[in-house]
Amino acid sequence: MMAKFEDLKDKTVLITGATRGIGKAIALNLAAQGAHVVFNFREGKEAIAEEIKKEIIAAGASNATPIMFDVTNSGQIKTAIDTFTKEHGAITGLVNNAGMSKDQMVLRLKEEDISQTIDTNLKGSILVTSALSRTFLRAENVSVVNISSVVGLMGNAGQIAYAASKAGMLGFTKSYAKELSSRNVRCNAICPGFIETDMTESLDEKVKEAYLASIPLNRLGNVEEVANLVNFLLSRASSYITGEVIKIDGGLYI
Repeated sequence: MMAKFEDLKDKTVLITGATRGIGKAIALNLAAQGAHVVFNFREGKEAIAEEIKKEIIAAGASNATPIMFDVTNSGQIKTAIDTFTKEHGAITGLVNNAGMSKDQMVLRLKEEDISQTIDTNLKGSILVTSALSRTFLRAENVSVVNISSVVGLMGNAGQIAYAASKAGMLGFTKSYAKELSSRNVRCNAICPGFIETDMTESLDEKVKEAYLASIPLNRLGNVEEVANLVNFLLSRASSYITGEVIKIDGGLYI
């Protein structure tokens, strides 16, 4: 079931990591709200970006604009955002969703895997948000939603770098909310638990059963449920909420 938020119509929202999984669901759900959906893609992925654009338009978006940048490349981020703003006006919503994980026990964890995970998940979110902040200060009804993880709250064996990066997003969320709240810029974080995506589909059935046993609602979440929560936080329906960390995990971490 999709929750409808009328004020999201024509709102310009940038989503990072929107080519698959939770990010793509957020993009399509926002499209159904009639938003102008902006999403990034990496160099060499133009064909994939065009296909995603067609899907977003077909889902009902007022417009869909792919912009080329890697979240770890500050130069690309600035160029892409400056060019977009000059052509289309201010971005007033941001969903920092781009992320990755290279799961490994600590004794086998490689330095490059740590750097890549933290750079993508945490540093990338900060870089994109920072690049948009001057625009945010001049805009109205700005909302930033950071997609963290329940693992950032509770930790998980074999996911030290990933958990650290997602925990860092929570500190970033609260600090940014305090820093820009006087200018009516809001920032909140979502911590999904186990959500049905292509990653969870590939899990061994015994592993899935173990996960389900730890979830009070006894099921995995779905991407539409996460997208509904994102839309709520982007909309004026949540206008008095900032600096919050909201779990969407079926009760996994009560």
